[in-house]
Amino acid sequence: MFIGLYYHTLEAKGRLAFPAKFRRNLKKGSVITRGLDGCLFVFPKDEWEKLAQKLRQSPVTRREARAFVRLMTHQACELGFDAQGRTRIPQYLKDFARLAKHVVVAGTLTRVEIWDRETYNQYISEAEKKGGEIAERLSELGI
Repeated sequence: MFIGLYYHTLEAKGRLAFPAKFRRNLKKGSVITRGLDGCLFVFPKDEWEKLAQKLRQSPVTRREARAFVRLMTHQACELGFDAQGRTRIPQYLKDFARLAKHVVVAGTLTRVEIWDRETYNQYISEAEKKGGEIAERLSELGI
């Protein structure tokens, strides 16, 4: 399980040091891809396989299903770490998430999210303003 929030710096060479706590759950392999809301998603291999299985079952005749599969898979790639726990994020994913020097690495239960720090702070600020409303909607779903 991934929980917690870490502030890191993207190195000039494009490498990002991952928190050791998260690396332990990613050592059997991981996949990085475009996320939602402007961040990147990093899945451990087993969680990626669960998602891939669901994506395989989505109806190819539905435009939204095709679009979502493409968004999640076209720019996905395996992620590796060097001896210092750093990884190199592909430029196209850095561009997508508008990653600058300062980033946030956040645990979201089954995945890790990588955010540009400014984008993250703006997103969280807006979500906090709507916290009660979000909680009400989720309670209707039994959460």
